[in-house]
Amino acid sequence: MLDAVELLASEMVTNTYLHTNGPASLRLTALADGRLRVGVWDSHPRVPAPFARPPHDHVPLAPSDADGGRGLRLVQEYADCWGGVSLGDGTLDYRAGKLLWFEVSG
Repeated sequence: MLDAVELLASEMVTNTYLHTNGPASLRLTALADGRLRVGVWDSHPRVPAPFARPPHDHVPLAPSDADGGRGLRLVQEYADCWGGVSLGDGTLDYRAGKLLWFEVSG
């Protein structure tokens, strides 16, 4: 489990670093039954696939030999469930950006 958490968290943080400007945060939460939830918040409101779709609703992603885009494929392969929510662009209130998360079982 820890190898999968490390790999997926690294991919999500790297995507945040490469594709957004501004602040970001990583949060680990121990859940019941030995599950671990990893959440990454950043300041850009667009939620990428597969996070914009229900878990197990696989969407076409980059081929495994592509130069980029494989990180989200890894989430589909190794996470038990995942999700994402846009918090908006910050024009209506103080919140902005998105929260992406995944869970793995122990």
